[in-house]
Amino acid sequence: MQQQEDYTEAPTPAQFRTTRWSVVLRAGVEQLSPTNERQALEELCRTYWYPLYSFIRRKGHAPEVSEDLTQGFFLQLFARNSFAVASEERGRFRTFLLCALNHYLTNQWEMTRRQKRGGGVEVLSLDVALAEARFEREPATADTPERAFDRRWVEVLLGNVLARLRAEAEADGEVARFDRLKSFLVEDRGEATFQEIAASTGSTEAAVKGVVRRMRARFREVLREEVAHTVASRDEIELELRHLIASI
Repeated sequence: MQQQEDYTEAPTPAQFRTTRWSVVLRAGVEQLSPTNERQALEELCRTYWYPLYSFIRRKGHAPEVSEDLTQGFFLQLFARNSFAVASEERGRFRTFLLCALNHYLTNQWEMTRRQKRGGGVEVLSLDVALAEARFEREPATADTPERAFDRRWVEVLLGNVLARLRAEAEADGEVARFDRLKSFLVEDRGEATFQEIAASTGSTEAAVKGVVRRMRARFREVLREEVAHTVASRDEIELELRHLIASI
């Protein structure tokens, strides 16, 4: 990701009334279920559950135990008193989740695991087999589980951004061009040079560079929108972006 480029303007205060994490926080604990606020929280958890699973695995738990712990954590998270945990970290969904998960692993997982097994509770539908296959492909690293968690978070975030951009390109009939150029969105160089792409598409190098510039501008815009869904205010977008860029 190119750290030198400026990002587009953050969502307005009016837009922040509809971003997912800000909606959850503003609603308050007593109003979570079964309102749109709970739906917003569930959507965030469905999107970002894999970094949690990977974190638990890196803590040394076996796959089946990690599955129980992940589901048990969500069971507690959706309880009415869950936001009492890590209240000082509520500004960013990422830090809230990690602090709440650490608290859960330390103090409450045995009880919730028994509840889950005894009652057959599944809070979210999770593809744990796919997650375990993905975990096994993660490179060996000396990173702490916390740093690895941030890296996995960035991977999910960028995956969301690229999926949105590809869907837009498909709607515009430009998906082939997007697939050729998407590597330029997160790296300074793509899989082929501008000159090679221009030659293979019957275009000019200047035209290809112009397309990449527009794609990068849209990438930055969508990236900010996705980050905005995980922070409580416009002021925190830049801080979260800087932290996530530093983590990779």
